[in-house]
Amino acid sequence: MDLVTIYECLCDRTRLRILNLLRQGPLCVCHIQEILDEPQVKISKHLGYLKTHGLVTVRKEANWRIYALVAKPAKALAANLACLQDCAAEDKTFRRDLEKLARLRARPDDRAPACCASPRTRLSPTRSA
Repeated sequence: MDLVTIYECLCDRTRLRILNLLRQGPLCVCHIQEILDEPQVKISKHLGYLKTHGLVTVRKEANWRIYALVAKPAKALAANLACLQDCAAEDKTFRRDLEKLARLRARPDDRAPACCASPRTRLSPTRSA
């Protein structure tokens, strides 16, 4: 993965917010949409861009698409994601996104988005970022 590709992916606020969320673990598109309060088509477009450029992976689970950061990021990507984590801690929008994610993970199953039967299953972090 070349550095220009990484920076092209990082030059959009929505993609940065998505990557910041995915540092916490895999997420369903509907959960990213809910947290960012953006239309599904916009979220899907950005996730597709990140996937095409090798920053995220996707797996299909029933009717859902679960996105995650690549398991073994290139050294330059890992360094930039670490920088994103540090910088995001100082930005109120990024902090608010992580707070929304924490609340979403804490919700009982009966308050899950209609498209997901069990958000805790899909929202559980499976690896450390």
